[in-house]
Amino acid sequence: MSTDAPANNETVKPRLPRGLIDRGPLDLAATDRMLSAIRENYALYGFEAVETPLIEYTDALGKFLPDLDRPNEGVFSFKDDDEAWLSLRYDLTAPLARYVAQNYDALPKPYRSFRVGQVFRNEKPGPGRFRQFMQFDADTVGSASVAADAEMCVMAAVTLEKLGIPRGDYRVKVNNRKVLDGVMEAAGLGAPDQAGRRLTVLRAIDKLDRLGPNGVRALLGSGRRDESGDFTKGAGLDEAAIATILAFTEAGTDTNDATLVNLAEVVAGSARGQEGVAELREIAALVVAAGCGEDQVILDPSVVRGLEYYTGPVFEADLTFTVQGEDGKPVRFGSVGGGGRYDGLVARFRNEPVPATGFSIGVSRLFAALKAVGSPIVVGGPAAGPVVVLVLDKDQLPHYQGLVTRLREAGVRAELYLGQSGMNAQLKYADKRASVCAVIQGSNERQAEGGATVMIRDLVLGAELAKGSKDRDDYLDLRQKAQFPVLEADLVTAVQEVLARHA
Repeated sequence: MSTDAPANNETVKPRLPRGLIDRGPLDLAATDRMLSAIRENYALYGFEAVETPLIEYTDALGKFLPDLDRPNEGVFSFKDDDEAWLSLRYDLTAPLARYVAQNYDALPKPYRSFRVGQVFRNEKPGPGRFRQFMQFDADTVGSASVAADAEMCVMAAVTLEKLGIPRGDYRVKVNNRKVLDGVMEAAGLGAPDQAGRRLTVLRAIDKLDRLGPNGVRALLGSGRRDESGDFTKGAGLDEAAIATILAFTEAGTDTNDATLVNLAEVVAGSARGQEGVAELREIAALVVAAGCGEDQVILDPSVVRGLEYYTGPVFEADLTFTVQGEDGKPVRFGSVGGGGRYDGLVARFRNEPVPATGFSIGVSRLFAALKAVGSPIVVGGPAAGPVVVLVLDKDQLPHYQGLVTRLREAGVRAELYLGQSGMNAQLKYADKRASVCAVIQGSNERQAEGGATVMIRDLVLGAELAKGSKDRDDYLDLRQKAQFPVLEADLVTAVQEVLARHA
């Protein structure tokens, strides 16, 4: 690789594109522990891993089909050498649909899989809004049973608890697209030409937590003017339709049975709505049978995000606790994952119905929440660095390499110092690497009477010695343990004893 400077002798300014982040070893190690815990739990439920590529044909991503001469700007896209549009994946669900359709005959049905990976959004970045982030999905394809939806809710709840989110600090909230369709029919918005108003109503309901019933009422009617004076045009519904929508938003209670009664009243005149209530009733029973209470999984009509995409039950994992924000005010994490039934996605590739349901975790947001609650999975000091074998005599490099190899063959993480510095600088390097101990051998150790030796330096105890806070007897004992010689033949055993001392 060339190390020549640019032709104009100007250095390139190191800078990170907006909406992207670098991550260091501590965050990476903590994230790996979190992902391992999720994998372990998903595997316990019988899901198996699968991986799809970062790049897909754009037409496989559905809503980002090429428009005139290029795809929707929401994805990062480029043309292949055959002029076909390719895009970085926007989520993990569309690639799964393509994979299942392509391998349909070979896969067991239902097909249960999980996937974890980076996804990309070509959108304006902002606080907590990145152009590249990680998702962790689990999906069941090929089952129309609401038992598959109930299992997703239970698995989401159990996963959160295994990650360190205590019961009472989260809720998996469940709704149903069919119930909302029934509400829209009851409000006179069921016709195809009412699609725009339905979307406005959905957006209004989604703001219930922030604006309250009066704010939603305004958005369902003529519109709402906020504190800054900006006006948001409303759905223009009449009072009867507004009353129906608000009755739906108020149907949720602290018990699933009461919520089901309320929802059944709201959609009494809609067959599709009644079908949705029946599915929710079955999910509630299955969740109880799986050992989850209403403090874990709760029916909640306020879950409306993505309902234009989903075809049946929808769910959202919501964190209910608050933390102190940068401005000192309480901040709620809210949703860290969600999903639902999407029976139409695989059918795009096969022209036949293929039922499917899934749940997606926002890894970065969940990781931040786990740090906030002090989950031991992500909170902790840095992992111990490798044992460093110092190089004091350049002509002995092969011999030092042999010492490193012996340690590695015994399963000890070790490295040979490859810089050009002297002994003190090498020991400082080992400190920066968070090494527990270093191996030192100069000519005196190699030529020791009775056979070649090495000096083992316990860097952790050495740091304690430097504080000088021990009495004389403790100090002498500590100094003896902090650095001591052993025969080369005993190198591995001595190093393992030091590592075990600080494990």
